[in-house]
Amino acid sequence: MQTGQRLAAVDMGSNSFRLEIAKLELGQLQRMEYHKETVRQGAGLDADRRLSQDAMQRGWNCLARFAERLSSFETSQVRAVATQTLREARNRDEFIGRAQDILGFPIDVISGREEARLIYQGVAHLLPQSDERRLVLDIGGRSTELIIGSGYTPHTMESYRVGSVAWSMRYFPDGQLSTKNFERAEIAAKAVMDEAITTHGPTHWDVVYGCSGTVGAIADALLAAGRVPARHIVTRDNLHWLRDKLIKARRTDAIRLEGIKEDRQPVIAGGLAVLCALTDLLDIDQLQYAYGALRHGALYDMLDRAHHDTDVRAAAIESLALRFQIDQPQAARVARTALRLFSQIGTGLKKKQRHEAERQIEWAARLHEIGVRISHADHHKHGAYILDNTDASGFALHELHHLSRLVLGHRGKLRKLETALDDPLFVQQLLALRLAVILCHARQDPDDAHLTLRSDKNASDQGLVLSFRKNWDHDWPQSAHLLREEVLAWQRTPWSLRLRAC
Repeated sequence: MQTGQRLAAVDMGSNSFRLEIAKLELGQLQRMEYHKETVRQGAGLDADRRLSQDAMQRGWNCLARFAERLSSFETSQVRAVATQTLREARNRDEFIGRAQDILGFPIDVISGREEARLIYQGVAHLLPQSDERRLVLDIGGRSTELIIGSGYTPHTMESYRVGSVAWSMRYFPDGQLSTKNFERAEIAAKAVMDEAITTHGPTHWDVVYGCSGTVGAIADALLAAGRVPARHIVTRDNLHWLRDKLIKARRTDAIRLEGIKEDRQPVIAGGLAVLCALTDLLDIDQLQYAYGALRHGALYDMLDRAHHDTDVRAAAIESLALRFQIDQPQAARVARTALRLFSQIGTGLKKKQRHEAERQIEWAARLHEIGVRISHADHHKHGAYILDNTDASGFALHELHHLSRLVLGHRGKLRKLETALDDPLFVQQLLALRLAVILCHARQDPDDAHLTLRSDKNASDQGLVLSFRKNWDHDWPQSAHLLREEVLAWQRTPWSLRLRAC
């Protein structure tokens, strides 16, 4: 990306939605605009984990206002990410579908560990570079992320279903503040996060940073009360002082502490209880407030995604391939063949869209046999399950699902992907992958120099034709047999495949 390029990140958190607009200046991002709205969408999840109509409407209304600020942006300049509430919501597709239409840009629902990775990137890029071992913590509305890292590299990432909105609703009903409620809330938070003692305990870090809403609000309150010399210092003793102040207030609507804004009052008790639990659990006497956050990480991740050698998703694919001991020469062989075939039919795409489609094909090809480590029988089904349920750095949930569908469809009947076959680009990707698997079935480089894949102008439906040199089917009878079987498979879909000797 060039200097002067504008980028924007939308962080759709459980408590607040945020919009950060920045300009790229000599490799660094400089803030141009920042907008925040307290949407409190996490409070709209019912017992069946469904978002209420009111909660969805609050989100849509906020995104409509953000859309005005983003009206002049291209798709490649905007990244919108959604976190724990939309990870949980059973009706998230209903919300996301309309939200994307309103915002005008795709929305990525990201996993907890991916959220943790982006949080760390946001914090690390706004801190002075150092070799110190860092613990970064972020208490959100419905989840808390803990990350151990150094420099720009996160090493251990975890996300727990503990947050300021969820804990305030559960342990401080009707805004009632009491010693007993704080005790219950802290014990419950420790029970959820106690395994962090092993992975994020004091032997793993030199300094602790806290970021985003809860820690920022607490830091503001301590500074306003004259308890600390600077906003960025939060001590365990001062957390206990603040807890006592809240207990004396007895109700959230009676809190009169400078620094705690009105929109933060209903959820401050839950967030404070979680932070008190963490400081006890991990033996944290002091932490520093850091200005970086998820939205900053999303911005810097956009810069990384623009270049293949810095796209963390490529490293995640390699990690999965090694973990599941995939036959890498075969995977590379299938990838090369699939990309060659796709290059002949994947025309008419914008450069960025084509580049992303090619990466998806390559990654699916490299992982198409990932399920073999579970069982060779139906390994495509096992592979799809793995990809739908794994944590892979850099990937949004829908991106992993797209790869899982390609892996699921690389062999066998196509009716299992019936709804996906309405997408012409997906069909082109899938066909290129299926043909590549067939041509490479003997685990050797195929004779594909004279194979061409084109749209079938003679087909009455959506058709493609695979042409080959004369006598190719005689030279490669097994491949030809498998290709004829593939023709039959596509006859049961809205698409068709035809073979032609030239």
